[in-house]
Amino acid sequence: MSVADRGMGLGLKGLRALAGLEVIDRAGLRKPVEKLIYQSSKTGFRAATTAGRTFSAATKLSGPARQSTPSAPKLFDLEPDDEQKMLQEAFGDFGAEKLRPIAQDADTACKAPDEILAQANELGAAMLGVPEALGGVMAERSAVTSVLVAEKLAHADMGLAAAILAPGAVSTAISLWGDADQQAKYLPPFTEDDAPAAALAVQEPRVLFDPLELETVASRSPEGFTLNGTKSLVLRAADAELFVVAARIADEGPALFIVESGTEGLSVEPEPAMGVRAAATGTLVLEDVTVAPDALLGGADPAVYSEMVQRARIAWSALAVGTGRAVLDYVIPYVNERQAFGEPISNRQAVAFTVSDIAIELEGMKLTTWRAASRADMDKSFAKEATIARQLVAERGMQIGSSGVQLLGGHGYVKEYPVERWYRDLRAAGVMEGALLV
Repeated sequence: MSVADRGMGLGLKGLRALAGLEVIDRAGLRKPVEKLIYQSSKTGFRAATTAGRTFSAATKLSGPARQSTPSAPKLFDLEPDDEQKMLQEAFGDFGAEKLRPIAQDADTACKAPDEILAQANELGAAMLGVPEALGGVMAERSAVTSVLVAEKLAHADMGLAAAILAPGAVSTAISLWGDADQQAKYLPPFTEDDAPAAALAVQEPRVLFDPLELETVASRSPEGFTLNGTKSLVLRAADAELFVVAARIADEGPALFIVESGTEGLSVEPEPAMGVRAAATGTLVLEDVTVAPDALLGGADPAVYSEMVQRARIAWSALAVGTGRAVLDYVIPYVNERQAFGEPISNRQAVAFTVSDIAIELEGMKLTTWRAASRADMDKSFAKEATIARQLVAERGMQIGSSGVQLLGGHGYVKEYPVERWYRDLRAAGVMEGALLV
């Protein structure tokens, strides 16, 4: 149970005990107390963030360590190389054997099991973007590799995939845009088996959220910066030991800040969502959170922030592709085996066309996502390609989920069958901002 869950449980227990006292009636306070209990049950209690580990630099770097840029292929080739195939197989087997069997329980509990997260860290999920000089295993920067890994994990379950990949978003951000001191201080722990839980907090709780128009504000102060605002749908918020927070610097624009979880003024609230529930989404509240000048990531360069938004959209597109593939792989045998009027329902033209539409749309989603990732790897502009991929998965991914439910009929509407969960998860690809990176 998370700190926030324990805080909420203890708080409600105390309030209910208070409500049972006769003195409440004698004082005429029955209605106010009942209203307080209702509001507390509805919103949950806010809890202080976990203090977590102490981050310190073991060595000093002479300059930022970066992964090298892959060389551009001479011929158009979508075939993964040997290293990528190895990672696909490893994470694919892990997803099939470890994640898929527990996915429904994790969705219900709104939390990924600790042992599963630890096993994923042993596979290197948190350090795909960490340079070799700091203990990473990838010599070259590869958004395509991250996309392939995300697809395989999401094929098992998108919520668990998001929980596993969330720390990697922070390590990737610091690897791409951190200076030498920031990298030396924060990156080495991500290469260890007990890699820290971490979260990239961008989303804010308002309608039609635009990541380029932030309401979370970073005000310059003698100590550095003071952050105020609220972040929603933060992955593993209650467990995170480190955050990268998006905030707007007055008269300068949006920027990214490294914030340790024990910083005074940070608090979290549980915020279970419609989908990706295993990622334990929560609300991060920042009230006069003071950070040093060296907490600023990327020097407040607008290009850095814009690149972060696009890389995050590619990541969510990859998760949608993996989940969409899971839907297709599930419905094909189902419609071939399900009998109606003495024959498989796949003999019905409407059913066959629906399945073929899923396959066609899925290929389009995959190719646009891979194209955006490959251009990012080659240091070419990829904003347009990332936007196309995101728009496609937002519309077609949702349709794939809906078609999966429809093909199963009544079975698709109950939790005994996974298409109900996949439908809810696929909605996330169209609304989530930040949280993950490739």
